[in-house]
Amino acid sequence: MSAGLSLERSPVRATVLARVRLWPVVVWTAMGGWSAALFAVVRNDYDDFRLGRFDLGNMTQAVWSSAQGRPLEITEGTGDQIVRLGAHVDPILALLAPLWLAAPTPLTLAAAQIGATALGALPVFWLARHHLGSEKTGAVAALAYLMYPWVAWTSLDAMHPVTFAIPLFLYAIWFLDNDRLWAFAVCAVLILATGELMGIPIAGLGVWYWLRQGRRSVGLAIIAAGVAWTTICLTLIIPAARGDASPFYDRFASVGGSPGGLVRTAFTDPGAVLSAISSGRDLGYMTLLAVPTLGLFVLSPLLAAIALPQLFVNTLSESPPTTDPRAHYIAAVVPFLIAASILGLARIQAPVRRRATVPMLAAFAVLTLYLGPWLPMLETRSVGNHSAYPASHVRAMHDAAALVPSHVPVSATNRFGSRLSDRRYIYSVPVIQRAEWIVLDTWEPRLTRAGSTITHWEPVRFKAFWDGIEQSSAWVKVFERDGVVVYRKR
Repeated sequence: MSAGLSLERSPVRATVLARVRLWPVVVWTAMGGWSAALFAVVRNDYDDFRLGRFDLGNMTQAVWSSAQGRPLEITEGTGDQIVRLGAHVDPILALLAPLWLAAPTPLTLAAAQIGATALGALPVFWLARHHLGSEKTGAVAALAYLMYPWVAWTSLDAMHPVTFAIPLFLYAIWFLDNDRLWAFAVCAVLILATGELMGIPIAGLGVWYWLRQGRRSVGLAIIAAGVAWTTICLTLIIPAARGDASPFYDRFASVGGSPGGLVRTAFTDPGAVLSAISSGRDLGYMTLLAVPTLGLFVLSPLLAAIALPQLFVNTLSESPPTTDPRAHYIAAVVPFLIAASILGLARIQAPVRRRATVPMLAAFAVLTLYLGPWLPMLETRSVGNHSAYPASHVRAMHDAAALVPSHVPVSATNRFGSRLSDRRYIYSVPVIQRAEWIVLDTWEPRLTRAGSTITHWEPVRFKAFWDGIEQSSAWVKVFERDGVVVYRKR
């Protein structure tokens, strides 16, 4: 009897098991675990004051201002009160205002960045499943995306609106690959909202779609939209919001200092351009981006080529972070290398692909562990941009930040910035202006310079500023412990 029942139930059991698709569950589980692990590291960095005004504080203020009815208003490093569009055209920050209202903490923004990046594993899974022929292979590709070192590093760099473009580009590629133009259009609009230069890779996708699907009119429309966005941002939106050209043009001073100057330099002194993009640092940067994909993207060169304009901009820049693969400047590079690697792998004959799978996975695993943040995370060390402070100093910083009333104007050193930026006026020392409180971490002698939007390590100027505040009758010291000092305006 029991044997009969067992035989009777086995088809039902088999049907249930068939409906439970193992590999999508694996992908979703990996996404959740990856997000939780990275968020734990970012939360640790935040609690220990390793995340500062630049850049988490900037984004916090822009989102907070949007939630208060002043879309994207920020205090620039120079002390000017501007709309963020005068620095970067990334209105996607305003869309995060509801999240802030639901959970008003900078960690909400960091979690949104990590969670959004994790969701990029889904289009990778779909692309690989479709082009490589199995859900198991798709799941392996999705796991490879999550373990790709630079995706993890940039997700930990809290936070940058352009990082949201990484998963959005992967969705855009998937939708174009399946001729789902309306879904692509939604992705494209969101991508454009992450930065002024994102129109160029969108235009590249238009070229790819035109040549891949043979639909010239649609491809040309995508190209036109992408080029128009970047042109309008650089020539109209930023100058209108700022009253001047982009503040970041000075990073390209050696090659013309502006898009027009770059074009002139390319014709009059092409050697300067070639020299700017072929330094040892630049070549090392490009190698580090390419090696984790095992170079498979070269088998799908048209899609991979969409990454070239952003690579060109990054290597032309004289700012060192632009050629750091851990930074957010990879947002318009990495999605195309990953998607092109999948499509390139599909061009290898299936028997060859199967024989090469084990050594490829072994090579990828070794590179991932060597280049990624995983070992520091396993050792419970921070992977933030700043070194760790002793526990006593961190406690002093927590106590100092707690003294400052909500929303009053304040001037502070960089590491206090992420904690104190949910207010209308947040200045970076030595800028004071409307400040009613000054909070100093004397272990971090960073100051803004005239005409600069970032801080620089200047201990002599910092000491002079600090001495001036100490001697001023306008300020009274209300806290001092372990190198942390707080002043209140009389």
